[in-house]
This record gives sequence, structure tokens and C-alpha cells, in this order.
Amino acid sequence: MIKLSFNENWTCNGTAVTLPHDAQITEKRGADVSNGGHGYFPGGVYTYEKTFTAPADWEGKDILVEFEGVYKNATVSLNGKELCFHAYGYTGFFAELEGLVYGAENTLTVVADNSKLPNSRWYSGAGIYRPVWLHVCEKGGLRPESVKISTVSIAPAVIRVESPVSVKAEVEGVSGKGTSFELTIPNARLWSDETPYLYTARITAGEGDTLEIPFGIREIRWSNRGLFINGKETLLRGGCVHHDSGILGAATYAESEERRVRILKENGFNAIRSAHNPASRAMLDACDRLGLYVMDETFDMWYNRKNPHDYGKDFEKCWEADVTSMVERDFNHPSVILYSIGNEVGEPAEPKGLDYGKKMIELCHRLDPSRPVTCGANLMIMGRTAKGNALYKDGEQPGGASGGKPKKEKDGQNASLMFNMVAAFMGSGMNKSANSKKIDAVTTPFLDALDIAGYNYASGRYPLEAKAHPDRVLFGSETFPQDIWKNWQMVKKYPYLVGDFMWTSWDYLGEAGIGAWSYTGGMPFNRPYPWLLAGAGVIDILGNPDGSCKYTSTVWGLEQNPVIAVRPVNHPGVRVSKSVWRGTNAILSWAWSSCTGNRAEVEIYSDKAQVELLLNGKSVGKKKVKECKALFKVKYEPGTLTAVAYDASGRETGRSELISATGPFGVTVRPEKTEARPGEIVYVPVNIEGANGVVESNADRKLKVTVEGGELLAFGSANPCTEEQYHTGSFTTYYGRALAIVRAGAAGKVKVTATDGRLTGTAEITVS
Repeated sequence: MIKLSFNENWTCNGTAVTLPHDAQITEKRGADVSNGGHGYFPGGVYTYEKTFTAPADWEGKDILVEFEGVYKNATVSLNGKELCFHAYGYTGFFAELEGLVYGAENTLTVVADNSKLPNSRWYSGAGIYRPVWLHVCEKGGLRPESVKISTVSIAPAVIRVESPVSVKAEVEGVSGKGTSFELTIPNARLWSDETPYLYTARITAGEGDTLEIPFGIREIRWSNRGLFINGKETLLRGGCVHHDSGILGAATYAESEERRVRILKENGFNAIRSAHNPASRAMLDACDRLGLYVMDETFDMWYNRKNPHDYGKDFEKCWEADVTSMVERDFNHPSVILYSIGNEVGEPAEPKGLDYGKKMIELCHRLDPSRPVTCGANLMIMGRTAKGNALYKDGEQPGGASGGKPKKEKDGQNASLMFNMVAAFMGSGMNKSANSKKIDAVTTPFLDALDIAGYNYASGRYPLEAKAHPDRVLFGSETFPQDIWKNWQMVKKYPYLVGDFMWTSWDYLGEAGIGAWSYTGGMPFNRPYPWLLAGAGVIDILGNPDGSCKYTSTVWGLEQNPVIAVRPVNHPGVRVSKSVWRGTNAILSWAWSSCTGNRAEVEIYSDKAQVELLLNGKSVGKKKVKECKALFKVKYEPGTLTAVAYDASGRETGRSELISATGPFGVTVRPEKTEARPGEIVYVPVNIEGANGVVESNADRKLKVTVEGGELLAFGSANPCTEEQYHTGSFTTYYGRALAIVRAGAAGKVKVTATDGRLTGTAEITVS
């Protein structure tokens, strides 16, 4: 079998493009074109075409085109004849090229219909946003995703190889033959988040029909005593991650996913939840290589729609194929340790929905007996559904928080509004909203059918379950970041509580403003145009960790020294409106020009007994640390801010500092790598910095970026509320930071230049 990249030389609505490609990210946003859930982007119909020559030696073989992701309602045709239709925008699919003309030109056409909005609760992107591959397969031979490799035992290390056709498998000098056989791997190295060792199996069927499959030897066990990976108790330090690639929109590049996984690991996460759809293959490959556990999720909705035009209307006819697609694709990825069959669906509280839930669980078990099945269950939503007051039902929403006659949702309405409104008013009190015996009775049939139960915003139930459900294993599948200290104490205390996944680890497009800390007034959710980002991530859309992120890693016990974060000091006398989905807006900066004398709120994170704050060598005071945090108020003056941590005996255990930007400000262009391959994606931070190399947080300016010897794919900042767009090459920095993403050209040099017309920065990347 031969696998070829099929990403070059496409057109989208007549314009030349290279895949992956998000057609929606360049559309003109506006208050009247959609809602904040979509980020105020309009929809559209996007026609992709590729003309190619099929070599004569392909004749007699099976030719498949693999689409990793097309959003949405994709119709695939070859030479004008329809081959297939695929509704769901987040699962991959294959189109067999029947009617291919060999030795001549052929035209492949893909129509992606994303015109009917709203069809998602977040920014979805549109078009062929994930890579496309062409597979040349021998008749009766190997097929993509057909060979499965699983771990039978780890001591000794035994793997099982299963294939629909007879194959020979070779791993590290060990080999076997057949359609199902076992191999013992001597001196095996096991895969885990701490030791992500990958083997490669060389699979052969017949003469020269070969396939290489990376895999890891890894065992999962779970019980009310905990979750065990390779026999070691494992606590999941998790974060939810949406599918978009930040300023690239939905377009999925391997380099982008690798970078995101690396940054998440560097900041203490050992697990992600792919919210609320299957992760990209590139994401899973990166998690395999770098060591990050994955909760792989299927759907945000079942048959009750959360928006009028979403997957809910396709669920009943498509769910089985889409669940199968996810499991078959992800079977050989050791990073995947959990399959999730949904997010915040109310249907399991109904007999019909419970039946569907059990069918999906059974299907996952049949396709893959080795992994547990879970669901991101919001117990409050299930309780409302049981009472006939569902938050979502066939594209409808209740008339008010107290119920009443449902009203049809109109095109453009924000379908997250009702839930976000309830959450905003309840705050962390929502964590106790599912504590009643009535809700327990309603949710138990479904939760007990799961291998491991996922609780969304129901941490009040954690201490109760040992007595109420002594055999249940659970984790926080979605939690408020500011609750991490309380939640993590319970994770460490209760063996049956195996982890926590905060909303969210990484910021995302759409669901505009649910995590906003704003100085412009307004409701703490459902932000109006031009709000664009959720603002809920503890790592911003560019990949920069904020105070919440470092607080989290401190709670996890991963910070050796105290960490300092500062709430923005450039809004004197203005009251901030706060979101329930974000505990602070503090960032890691003491560089606030023109702010001398303004009040500064300084947060220090430490797991020690006491911390002291010093400003320019003078003590501001000492405070006891409560829940790994201490808050100081001081008037801003430039210089050096120092935090010192002390143990219970008063002995200093560590210190850290932030310094102000000094000297004249300049524009700096700092590629994350200075050497690249032709076609490689390179991330290039573009900052406003002082002469001492410190990023200045209060001197933002609009910059223009140009690229020679390569292609500028996107340029933007983490500003959550802006009318600027990422594809234009012009954007204003936010707290001094912006980011350019560049595709390297042919061998030679890529030159990246950023300027505001007065200040200019430049850098080069060597391509070879």
C-alpha cells in the first residue's frame, strides 16, 4: 500500500489553495451574520477541486482518498459523478475513486456546505480543514486502519496483531504470521506520559504490500481504587481543548498540534479532553510522541439538537458509522486511554437516550475491549431533562431560567446562552446543583453503564459517591479553573476520583467572551460583536500561559519556586466584569509603562507556608499562603518585583522575580526555530520589547508583517475583542505580544519583517 499526500494544487471557489484550508476564517465578520458562538463569522458553501493524472500502473488497484476532516455536509465527486456524502464535520472518511480514468486527467470535487447557521456552539471553521491522503491499495490487500495492535500483557510484554487479511508482522526482530497472533517483545519499554516510547510494526501482506504502524505497549486498568497505567496509579492533570488552531482558524497542521502538546506538557498537563469531537490525527500523533493522555470524544449532541442546523439532525442515522470511524482510526494510538460518547447531553435521562447511550458503550467495547468508555455528563442538565425542562430539545431552548414554554431558536441565536446564563448566575454553586437524591436517581442508570463516569460541574458529588456508589469510578470531565485547588485535594483524597479536566486549558475561537474579564462593562457572558475569543483558556490563543495556568501547576506541586502574576494595571479606577469560567486575568508581567502610581494587584502562587513580596528590594509584606495563593496590593512603579517563599519554620525555600522593560521599545521578531524544511510551518512571536528583552505590556501598536521566501499563513494577537482578521498580515499586539505563522518556501532563507511604519524588526529562517 502506498500513501501519498494529496494536499497540493486545489482550488476553493476558484482560488488556488493548499490543504489543510479553513474557508471560513477569511469571511467578513459582523454582528448581523451569525452569533457569538460562531465568533460572528458567516457560513457558506465551498467547492474544492483538484485535477490530477492517474498513472497507468494504478489500474487494477483500489484507489482511496482519505479526508481527515471536512466541515461539513461533504459531497465528493469524481469527474462529475458523486462518490459519497459525509455529514459529520469531525470524523474522517474514505472515498473510493470509482470511474478513475488511467493515464489521463481526472477532477476530484468536494462541496462543503456550512451555509446553515447556527450549527455549532463554537467556531467550527469550514471546508477541507484537515489533511487529505491518497492510498494506492492492492486488491485484497492491506487497507488504512485495518491492522490493529493491542497490548495483551506487560510482564511479559505481549502484543496482539489482528488483520482482516493474513499478514506478517515484524517488531524489533520478532515476527509472526496470520490474521490474529501474539508476539512477545523482549526487554520491552512501556509507553506512558512519562516514558512515551514508541515501537514500529512492519506489516506485510503478499509481495511488497507493506505498512508501518507506530504503537506503544501500554496497559490500562481501573477500579474504585484508581486508574492504573502499567500498574502505576495515575492522576489525570487534564484540560479541555477545542479543535481550532487559534489564528489559523480550523486548519490543522502537524506542527501546530505538536507545538500545542509540547506547551501543554511544559505547563504541567498530562491529559487532554478533545472537546467535543474526535481529536485530529496530528494531535494524537503528537500526544503519542510527547506523552499526553487523551480522552477522545465523539459528539457535543445526540438526537436533541443544541442548534437548529447541527449534527443532532444526522445523529440517529450516522452515529454508528461515526463512532466506528473514531475507534478504528484511534485504536493504535497509545495516548488514547478513554473514549467519550458525548458532552452535556440530556438524553440519557430518557428511556430512548439511555438506550442510545448503552448502544454506543457496547459498540466501543466491541470494537476495542481494552479502553474504558466515559461521557462528559452534566448531571444538572440530565436532571432538567427528566423533569421535562430540557435546556436543549430539537433546536429549542426554554423560555427562561425557571422553565416555561420552549421557544424555537432562530437562526443566529446563541445556543449556549441559556446554559452560560445559568452558570454565570450560579457561579461555583453550580457544582452542588446535582447533589439531590432525585438527580442521583435519574443519572445513575447511565453513569453506572459507563466504565468511568465524567462529571461536568458537579464536584459537590465527589465526597458523596463512596457511600452512594461505592463501585463507581469518576473524574471531573469539565471544571472551573479557579476550583483547581479544592478539586485537586479531593482527587488526591478519594481513590475513585481519578482526575480533573478544566475548561479550558487552551483558549479558542467562538463562544465569544464566556471567559472574559472585561473593562468595558456588559454581561459576564454572551459578549456582543466584535468579541471573537472565548477568553477561557489558561493558555492564550497564541500559546502563552497566564496566571491561572501557573496557579494550576503550583497546585499540582510542579513549581519549585513561587510564581508572580499581576492583574493588568493599565485600567485605573475601572471596574472589571468577571466571568465564572476564569478565576483571574493576571499575567506574568511587571512591565506597565506610563502606569506609575496605579494600583497593582499581585498574585503569588506557592505551596509553601508563607510568601513575601518585595518591590525594588523593599518589602511590601509577608502573608500566609491559603490554597496555594496570596494576594498583595501595591502601587505600581517600574523595576523589580520579587517573591520569596518560606516553609513553616521560616526558612527561605525559593524566590522568583519579574522585571520591567527598560530602554527604548522596539519590535522584535523571534522565530521559535531558525532552521526549517521546505514547506514546514514555523511559529514566529512578534513582540514589543524593551532594550533589555522584556515584553512591554502597555505599549501596543498595529504592526504589518511581510514574508520573503515563504508564505504568511496568519498573523494576530490574543485580543479577545477585535475587528482585525488574522489573514490580512496586519494586527495590533495585545499586552505586547503577537504571533506570525509562516510556511517555509524552497531551500534558502525565509525573511520575516514586522513594522509599525516607524519601528521595524526582522529575522531569518534557514530552509534546507
